Parts: sequence; structure tokens; C-alpha cells
Amino acid sequence: MMTGRISFAAFLILSIVAGHSSSAYGDTVISKSITYFSVGGRTAEELDKALSERGPMMNSTGARHPGATRIKFGGTVTYVKHGNRCAVGSAKVTLSTRLILPRWKNRRTANRDLALVWDTLASDIKRHEERHAEIARNHARKLEKDFLALKPEADCERMQARVARLSETAIQQHDRDQARFDRTEAANFDRRMIRLLQYRLDGITKAKR
Repeated sequence: MMTGRISFAAFLILSIVAGHSSSAYGDTVISKSITYFSVGGRTAEELDKALSERGPMMNSTGARHPGATRIKFGGTVTYVKHGNRCAVGSAKVTLSTRLILPRWKNRRTANRDLALVWDTLASDIKRHEERHAEIARNHARKLEKDFLALKPEADCERMQARVARLSETAIQQHDRDQARFDRTEAANFDRRMIRLLQYRLDGITKAKR
């Protein structure tokens, strides 16, 4: 589950640099971190309750979820004069993603069946949040390329306005892609968990042979 709606325009620092540049350049800066929240419980019911009570709060739903990805975009765009026109000189989009995942403190003493279910669920939660981070990375890199591809304008005020419009369009598309991913994952959750559990059970069976 992705959290937060970030506006590129709110984080981009726009500046005009003196002099001339023969070509525009970019340098996407991406960072990712993982933090954990602890849950306890010795039954499936207790674990489910712990996740619903201790999971990260989602502003979009007003509810807690078993995992989340905090996404923050930022960066800088500079401008250069080409004759009487203004162009993008450089663009650096920054992206920070923080995955928030559950950690079960009773895992080592759990019975085998419950441990199997937890390991399967925890792995799927991590995969889901990693995909949110990947979607954000793809959008960050694309946005930077789109900034650099902008054609020069008559003056830098118009150039800044184009950058702002492109930023807003990009974040809207980012939000739509993230929401679409969440809807698809939610619709397929039961079938996916059954398939993953069966896969792990088959692996255990083969290991015993």
C-alpha cells in the first residue's frame, strides 16, 4: 500500500543559472530504506488483530494496513539561456522510499503451520511494497527524462510554467499507477495466497523425500 500524495511542484527548486550550456543533463538520486513494526500473537486471530492495530495508518483510507511505502519526490531544475530563449539546463529528480513492514516477535516459538502462513504472508507483503517502490522509481526516472526533453521557451517564466505542468501531470499518473496496482493486488489476494501456500508446502514435501 502506497501512502501519501506527493506533488513534484511542491518539492522542486527552480533556479536560473547564468551562462550557456551546450546540452542538458540529469542525475536521478534514489534511496530506499526499510523499517519494521513489531506484532505479537500465538494464533492466526491474534496476529490478524495485531496487524490491524499496529500496522501503519493510511491517510487515504483512514485505516491501518499490514505494510506501507512512504514516497517522497524532490529535486532541482535549472535553466539556461540559449540566445533569446530559455531551456532546461539540468534536472535532478530525487526519490526517497521507506518500506514499513511487520515483524512477528513470536516467530521462533510458533507452531509449524502458523509459521508457514506467516512466512508466506510476510513475504507477499514485502513483495507488494517493493513493487510500490519500483513504480515510484520508474516514474522518477521518466520525469527526469521528460524535463530534459522539453523544448526551449521564449522566456524562463514560461519554461518554469511548463515544468510545473509536467510535474503535476507526472504525479497524477504516478498516483493512478499506484492505485491501479493496489486494486489488482487486492482483487487477487485470496488466489495468490493459496497459490503461494501450496508452493511452499510442495517445497517442504520435496525436501523431506
